[in-house]
Amino acid sequence: MASRGFFNAFDDVWLLAGVRTPMVDYCGALGHISPTDLGIKAAREALARAGVPGEHIGSVVTGNMAPGDFDQFFLPRHIGLYAGVPVEVPAIMAQRICGTGFELFRQAGEHIQGGACDAALVVGTENMTRNPIAAFDHRTGFKLGAPVGFKDYMWEALKDPAAGINMIQTAENLAKQYGITREEVDAFASASFSRAVAAQESGFLAGEIVSVISEKFELAGYKARGIKLQGKATEVTTDTHPRISPVEVLAKLRAVFEGGVQTGGNSSALVDAAAACVVASGTYSKGWAKANGKQPLARVVAASAVGVPPETMGIGPAPAIRLLLERTSLTLADIARFEVNEAQGAQTLAVARELGMDLDRLNVNGGAIALGHPLAATGVRLTLTLARELQRSGQRYGIASACVGGGQGMALLIENTTA
Repeated sequence: MASRGFFNAFDDVWLLAGVRTPMVDYCGALGHISPTDLGIKAAREALARAGVPGEHIGSVVTGNMAPGDFDQFFLPRHIGLYAGVPVEVPAIMAQRICGTGFELFRQAGEHIQGGACDAALVVGTENMTRNPIAAFDHRTGFKLGAPVGFKDYMWEALKDPAAGINMIQTAENLAKQYGITREEVDAFASASFSRAVAAQESGFLAGEIVSVISEKFELAGYKARGIKLQGKATEVTTDTHPRISPVEVLAKLRAVFEGGVQTGGNSSALVDAAAACVVASGTYSKGWAKANGKQPLARVVAASAVGVPPETMGIGPAPAIRLLLERTSLTLADIARFEVNEAQGAQTLAVARELGMDLDRLNVNGGAIALGHPLAATGVRLTLTLARELQRSGQRYGIASACVGGGQGMALLIENTTA
């Protein structure tokens, strides 16, 4: 029986170019920047690197999970306008939690394949620092002696009220189901840090990063927006979380839950960042490539999304990847590189174990444990890193994927057509 879920195949959708900001530990230099402005920065640079003028964009598809300011309703529209996209071009914000970045590519692919536009701007942006302390039950006032309902939006959002557990506990469930030990999780995390540090030192990661400085974003006839870095920083150029993390050091950290395998050191880092890509139809992208003497980074082949039990939501990438393989008649052996979001170490190992995945092909430049997981930006970052890695290694197919809180998985298949 064929796997359930939905699947989109794209005949003529290409990733032209992309870029991301550095991923900076929360409460750091990017901590007080609106996610809208982080998105504008990434969007402007993506268009510049693609050599595509803003007026050629026909759709703006954005993602942002937690509101970073009171302007969030306008985030997609403002990113498009201040990036130089014509006022007539519409913008939308999509939400699939940790799979949001992949959903942006899927929707952009539908827009292009359906003839709505020739080129689309895809932007995921997240400021974890600016997750609000919020209350939803005081519109009618504060009653004498009643509890005051202000809570930490970020912490509360980790809890799934249907299953009655938080996201870390879902990883603990998978660790028990797949017999994954604390030692294995720490070893995986240590390798993630080592790979990320190596990718930094080699200059590979720098190739997808735009430095962030304090600057203004002008838009004729409208108020200027902009970025102001926090503290004494004048420029942010690199990811801040990667550091050599020996297993012996990670082993000393206390588990979040007694007797569990997940710690602060082997779970995804909290960071602020944005990522953007330009995708286009083949006619447009090949014309662009010929005119600029360049090759598009990758072809967007297909996307899949599936549902899984909320209490084991972390396994979601496994059936999402299976669905991609089934519908494209590819095998696991055909996929040279995998980028699976490291929400938690045990969760990623469970996915690899379920599929029989070779860890040497997984997150070869480090993952979210070392680099960070800026929710809506993550899928865009993973896809961009994967496309660049396929180009560097001369490999043909790659899959990027993530689990999704509430019990989903999403995956994207891309192809390096020069391989």
